[in-house]
Amino acid sequence: MLLELTRVSKRFGAVEAVVDVDLVVNRHEVVALVGDNAAGKSTLARMIAGAISPDTGTMSMNGSRVSFSSPSHAFNAGVAAVFQELALAENLDVTANIFLGRELRDGPLLAEEKMERLAHQYLQTLNARSISPRMRLAHLSAGQRQSVAIARTLVGNPQLVVLDEPTASLSVAQTAEVLNHISGLRDLGLGVILISHNLTDVRAIADRVEVLRHGRNNGSFDATRTSYESVIAAMTGATRVSRHRP
Repeated sequence: MLLELTRVSKRFGAVEAVVDVDLVVNRHEVVALVGDNAAGKSTLARMIAGAISPDTGTMSMNGSRVSFSSPSHAFNAGVAAVFQELALAENLDVTANIFLGRELRDGPLLAEEKMERLAHQYLQTLNARSISPRMRLAHLSAGQRQSVAIARTLVGNPQLVVLDEPTASLSVAQTAEVLNHISGLRDLGLGVILISHNLTDVRAIADRVEVLRHGRNNGSFDATRTSYESVIAAMTGATRVSRHRP
């Protein structure tokens, strides 16, 4: 397995955001993390991405225990993340945004030609052919901006990509394009954690659905076989589903 979390917990003051959560992600797999608001999804994702540290529990990658002190530490270990606040720069072009904060250099100068070539390669890998590396971010649609954010994750050859609500507020056509990008990440052999409230998107792209409720595991489902009703019942607490390890 690529990633394994065991009994991970996180508390903010009196609030138990995540409680004894287990999670497994394999290579070539999209795992959807679903749950109602305040279920602990984003907190869990930020722990995996190194933005915050768990209070208790363990996290392992490729069978070795890891502990990330920062997003940069997690990125260097092979974990890339895209959160809802995309942190892209309106005044820069696509290439500059893809390498923002991770610019390549040729001596004292920026290796602009190499970055543009790689940006084109990343976009082609994701089948984002409507986007040119030289286009200004300000001229892109919301869906195209999400495509650029996902392309950024390919810098550094990650093993695991965490996507927080990547299709929120997108049109049907833009959503289809982003889901295609996620499929492309899986085809590259990466593990993907997808946080989403949209069960239609989840059923369209995920291999497995993990439900969180009040910060706890409340169900693990095969996305291709389970019904919407079963997932919703686990999300709302109508059922308590025994968790199994894939």
